Amino acid sequence: MIAHVRGTVAAVTLSSAVIDVGGVGMQVMCTPGTIATLRLGQQVQLATSMVVREDSLTIFGFAAPDERDMFELVQTASGVGPKVAQAMIAVLDPDRLRQAIGQGDLATLTSVPGIGRKGAERIVLELKEKVGITTTVAAGTSAWRSQVHEALLGLGWSARDAEAALERVAADIPAGASPDVSTILRDALRSLAKTR
Repeated sequence: MIAHVRGTVAAVTLSSAVIDVGGVGMQVMCTPGTIATLRLGQQVQLATSMVVREDSLTIFGFAAPDERDMFELVQTASGVGPKVAQAMIAVLDPDRLRQAIGQGDLATLTSVPGIGRKGAERIVLELKEKVGITTTVAAGTSAWRSQVHEALLGLGWSARDAEAALERVAADIPAGASPDVSTILRDALRSLAKTR
C-alpha cells in the first residue's frame, strides 16, 4: 500500500497530477479541490490510496489524510467504487460527509453525482456505526465530546465502546464545563482498558 507520495509536481490536468518521485513520474488521480492547491515545480506531499483492479493500478491523491481515510471508508459500502468515493470527497469535506452518514441526511448524500436515494440509504445503513457520529455527538452538544469520540474511533475502538467510555467519563464532568480534551481522552482510554 502506498500511503503518501512526496515529490515535485511535474504536470497537472483536470483530474490528475504527475508527481516526480525520485525520477519516476507517478500519476495521481485527485479531486478538483486538491488539484487547485498544486503548482508546477512545487514540492508536495499527498496522502494516497492505491486501488488495485484486474487490469489497472490507480493511485488516488488527497490534500489531507482525513480525506483519504474517508475515501477508503465509503468504499466499504456495497455499490461504492473509487469513482463515486472520489466524487463524495470532492463534493463533501470529510466532517460533513461523516455528519451526513451519521445523521442519515439523504438529501446531502444524494447531492453527490452518482448517488441516488437507494444508494444513499444503503451507505447510511452500512456505514452509520463506522463513522461513529451519533445524533447526540453530531448535534454539537459538547465540542470535547465529539473530539474524544473521533480520537477513540481513530485508535480502533468501536462506536459503541467509544460512546460507553464517554458516558462513564462525562458523569464526572460538571454541566457546561469545557474540560481538557487530552485529559478526557486519557480517562476514556483507562475506562476502556478496565472493561477488557
